[in-house]
Amino acid sequence: MEPIPLLTPYKMGQFDLAHRVVMAPLTRQRSYGNVPQPHAAVYYGQRATAAGLLIAEATGVSDTAQGYTDTPGIWTAEHVEAWKPIVAAVHAKGALFFCQIWHVGRVSTFELQPGGAAPLSSTEKGVGPQMSFDGRLEEFSPPRRLTVEEIPAIIDDFRKAARNAIDAGFDGVEIHGANGYIIEQFLKDSANDRTDEYGGSLENRCPCGHPPLPFHRLHGLP
Repeated sequence: MEPIPLLTPYKMGQFDLAHRVVMAPLTRQRSYGNVPQPHAAVYYGQRATAAGLLIAEATGVSDTAQGYTDTPGIWTAEHVEAWKPIVAAVHAKGALFFCQIWHVGRVSTFELQPGGAAPLSSTEKGVGPQMSFDGRLEEFSPPRRLTVEEIPAIIDDFRKAARNAIDAGFDGVEIHGANGYIIEQFLKDSANDRTDEYGGSLENRCPCGHPPLPFHRLHGLP
């Protein structure tokens, strides 16, 4: 296999990148009240290079998407307006900026859910504790299994969040589908114990292979 020089140009779809180094999404927990803060413009602007690509920290698609304190959202007009100067700071350096959107599903607590409700998931099985950034062991609350009728609303939250990201000026959107969050909670048979059309076979569990669960397809977006 021929070596791929890291600092040579790369064409990614419609985008021409000057090099192949990408800033990955890094959760910072400094978006107080889920609203992106002005200091983020400095943070991302310092890391932007001409024709480089940055991916923003994981950003919630709804008020039920939150699993960690002070992570940013993009489901309200206030969020969109708060992101605009941050995106502008990256664009001022000539870089491209994508927004990573997520829903953590069962990796959450009653305290982080609206009205103290149970976190939403594909299952009622809880998730084990995790080590937090400051060395504490974090416990998560027992989830509530989404009904078949509720799942399209979660999909729609992703669609709306993607549109909001574009309205905020982002150049593209990355959907977080790994690390045990809601999409992977449907994908993995160790988590997904459903007996309806969203469980059982890999085809049923797979967002890419089952039309009722098209997290990969944001309806109404080109």
